[in-house]
Amino acid sequence: MDFITFTDHNTMEAYEILGWEHKNLVPGVEMTIYDPEFAGHTLHINVFELDREEFSELREIAEIEHDLKGFIGYLKRHRLPFVYNHPFWFEFHQQQNPSAVPKLAKLFPVLEYNMHELKQKNELTIALAERFGKSIVATTDTHSGKVGQVYTLAKGDSFREYFRNIEKGKNYIVPENLTRELLIEEMNTWIDLIFEKSQKNRDIKNYLTGIKSLDTIVKISRSALLNYSPRLNRTAMNLFYMISNTGIPASFYIHSEKSFAKKIEKKIEIKSQK
Repeated sequence: MDFITFTDHNTMEAYEILGWEHKNLVPGVEMTIYDPEFAGHTLHINVFELDREEFSELREIAEIEHDLKGFIGYLKRHRLPFVYNHPFWFEFHQQQNPSAVPKLAKLFPVLEYNMHELKQKNELTIALAERFGKSIVATTDTHSGKVGQVYTLAKGDSFREYFRNIEKGKNYIVPENLTRELLIEEMNTWIDLIFEKSQKNRDIKNYLTGIKSLDTIVKISRSALLNYSPRLNRTAMNLFYMISNTGIPASFYIHSEKSFAKKIEKKIEIKSQK
């Protein structure tokens, strides 16, 4: 049996459109929580099989109480499957705090192998999972609609049974890692979304990707001048396409992430797999 879920950031509007009870469609969401006391930085957590009321209550814990332990306690009491997404990812405007990640990983049954992270960082996540006896799932984490490129295999006649087998480590992942080519493709898709489709749907300009170079483009595209001048908008879009296709922004991002992965490995003393 196959299961699919759409884990948009902090919204479950997809299920209001698609319906909450379609066969093999599992309600899910990627929730953001910033706990300055315990975690010290923002975490992204995938939660599955929740309903409207549970989502509302979790949002209150995350956005008002900022209580990570309370959030996870709620998930466990309600027996909701959950995953620690991209453990070594940090908001670019926050202080990077990799030394806190091991204690946070202990709170989760499953960690994420993320297609939009470098191999070096994903290997650190695997090493972290092995260190604490956690399981791994592979996710696409696309922000441009290209779903299903990676996936997680496990037995289960229901999603609960499927996820329990994942928690027990009785699963296989079919992963990919971030490459220069993949990042250029993702950036170009975002440029299209920001400058073309956003002329019809301005809500996209209120969304940030977490990748600094892309978020800079999002902020520039909010300019009133670009919004009311189609010719200038088109010129700006072509300029960003040209810059993206040089590969320079992608190469710079990958270089910085490789350097960061080396710092993480030294700081928390876990060895990546060879």
